[in-house]
Amino acid sequence: CLPANQERFANGKLVTVQFHPSAQVVMTAGHDRSVSLFQVKTFSLNPKIQSIYLESFPIYKAHFSVDGEQVIATGTHHSMFFVYDMVAGSIIPIPKVRGVEEKFLRNFELSPDGSFMLLIGTSGYLHLLSMKTKELISTMKVNGRCTASAFTPDSSKIYSYSKEGEVFIWDVRSRKCLHKFEDEGCLEGKCIAVSKNNQYVACGSSSGVVNLYTTDACLKENRPKPVKAIMNLVTSATCVTFNPTTEILAVASRDTDEAVKLV
Repeated sequence: CLPANQERFANGKLVTVQFHPSAQVVMTAGHDRSVSLFQVKTFSLNPKIQSIYLESFPIYKAHFSVDGEQVIATGTHHSMFFVYDMVAGSIIPIPKVRGVEEKFLRNFELSPDGSFMLLIGTSGYLHLLSMKTKELISTMKVNGRCTASAFTPDSSKIYSYSKEGEVFIWDVRSRKCLHKFEDEGCLEGKCIAVSKNNQYVACGSSSGVVNLYTTDACLKENRPKPVKAIMNLVTSATCVTFNPTTEILAVASRDTDEAVKLV
């Protein structure tokens, strides 16, 4: 296959590549302050649909909304974020979320049911926003610093991974901490994923080890034993993701070229 973004290569580092939830479209976004959409065709050129530019706003992360009608983009050094409404063709700045005192807003997650946006703040704060209004619903706090979070497939719980290697499990409705457990042998937590069938949780750490747990063990035990420890990466594991049928786990490190493994 030809490069997905053949019609417009980015001028800086790409931070996001994502398929649209329902259309044959792929999005790229990055440090050159642009979000580009391309039509996906298998063996011919992938025509560029459009590019939008966010003035002096190098992008840290961009993500399609669950219904595929919006793109949310956060910046590398900003406390604001942008919403690109693809139906209206308008770019909406969200200058400041009332009640969220953060110097930078970078990392975020969207709930699978499309109701919530979770902003991962500094000093262990997690800000739960309404996806509809982009207003703050509640703030939760983990001990230490939160490096990654993931919603369960039914959007009822959030797994938050701290830099210190602890995982906190939150109930979305009550915003109470249901349980917490230690990720075995973790020096510094980096990324976390929950499988689509809610059977497994994968935790990737700075040492490159990815631990795979059953969700049952995560909810009951304080020091669960991993079903499998994946040792193939030699640099920090920065991305873990399950395929839709929970048969394959992809683990990757952005610290070195071609550090991608399928398990």
